[in-house]
Amino acid sequence: MAEIARGRWTHAHTGELTVFLIGMRVNRFWRPDAWWPAFTAMLPMLAELSADSESGLLGYRLLIGWRGPTIVQYWRSPEHIYRYASEAEAKHRPAWSAFNRRTRKVPGAVGVWHETYRVAGAESVYVDLPPRGLAAATASRPVTGRLNSAADRLAG
Repeated sequence: MAEIARGRWTHAHTGELTVFLIGMRVNRFWRPDAWWPAFTAMLPMLAELSADSESGLLGYRLLIGWRGPTIVQYWRSPEHIYRYASEAEAKHRPAWSAFNRRTRKVPGAVGVWHETYRVAGAESVYVDLPPRGLAAATASRPVTGRLNSAADRLAG
């Protein structure tokens, strides 16, 4: 079990970053032949990215909902995401091709989505819990002194 960081903390990351949200939605539970391969393809991709310090992936958090997963990913830049998505030797391209082949056979059984946000700066507060989010993906530091508002923290 992760150790609780007592007190108030924030992330220590400075500068730009990219937040990438990606997920899938199971529309037809009775068709695991359509959605199970998409579900199981993501963890090997995350392992591949995590093992490569040059990939640009800073960290991620996997969230499981009743219709499927959402993964919050923190990246150095959108260009790192696009480079990975288009690398012929990486796990993404074959997984994406296989997904498209399967979904043509069973249209509407599973949906996938993503959103990409370029972030100039970020504000965060974590109180009495293990590191998570941006602090877990990069680094954390204790909040010292009294900060009046989230706007003050965001302004630096």
